[in-house]
Amino acid sequence: MATRNHTQSSSPEKRGSPDRRASPGLISEVFCKLCLMEQPSAVTRELQSCHCIFCTACLQQYVQLAIVEGGGAPITCPDMSCQKTGALLDSEIADLASAEQAKLHQRLKFEREVKLDPSRAWCPTLECQSVCTVPLTSEGRPTAVPCPTCRTVFCSGCRGLWGDQHTCPEQQPMMSVLTGNESSRSRSDSEVPIKQCPMCGIYIERNQGCAQMLCKSCKHTFCWYCLQNLDGDIFLRHYDKGPCRNKLGHSRASVMWNRTQVAGILVGICIVVMVTSPLLVLASPCILCCVSKPCRGKQKPAKRRGRRTIPNLTRPRHSSASLMDPIPNAPTKHHSHFKKYEGQV
Repeated sequence: MATRNHTQSSSPEKRGSPDRRASPGLISEVFCKLCLMEQPSAVTRELQSCHCIFCTACLQQYVQLAIVEGGGAPITCPDMSCQKTGALLDSEIADLASAEQAKLHQRLKFEREVKLDPSRAWCPTLECQSVCTVPLTSEGRPTAVPCPTCRTVFCSGCRGLWGDQHTCPEQQPMMSVLTGNESSRSRSDSEVPIKQCPMCGIYIERNQGCAQMLCKSCKHTFCWYCLQNLDGDIFLRHYDKGPCRNKLGHSRASVMWNRTQVAGILVGICIVVMVTSPLLVLASPCILCCVSKPCRGKQKPAKRRGRRTIPNLTRPRHSSASLMDPIPNAPTKHHSHFKKYEGQV
């Protein structure tokens, strides 16, 4: 009895163990949206923030490129159609990148946080490079910031040395980026090589080249001189009139060539849409017929099989007699007359 109970109690564990082992391997292959190939699930990785799955090799290349070009910005999910727009965690970045790249990302991330934080600032001394606390005033004007390491006192606005007769060329509220007041944003002269992005407030240095600036942090396009928004100005009409006229930094011929290319692309798209739309309308009945034919072909065999399975309830299946044959057990006329004569006798 003891051995029988032992075998009965151990049998459910043996029957249930293969199910637990097979459940993780139900998805044998996963489609990676980066390399556009089916990859085994053993070489894939799932992001914790959005649960998107990619192959490990593609994620490693993506993280390495994002660290170099991101400038400390959060590394988001590489899937552009991700609804959760998740970001990779520090632990995931450390697993996918090398130790040096992980340290570089942490340093760039810290520098970006300091630049975007109005209550902190870097010491302008090259030998120091310490993070100083900016005492915010009620008006938000630039003020003196003492460095706790090298004891240097500098201006929170222009990062210049603070003196008795110091006048900041910026003269703008430091909290203007957070409040979003358009009139109080930085409006410095064209000779200043460093300005703040009007959208995120990060400092941008311009050496030479085009006056149409693209912020690397928030991807905002603006004019370097007046800081006006240029996100929707695809033809660069901002530099045709006003105080920024002919200040783009390119020749008139190059500007006209750029506009011609943009206009040609738009006209080409319109022509393709106009040409293909009548063809699609004319071809739509053929497409519908081609789509409906397989559906009809699949439905017809089901009806035939249903007719064959209906049993014949009116007559036996193996009977070979016709409808005109008499029933075997039914009495005939001669048989009835014979019974009548028997009654008379």
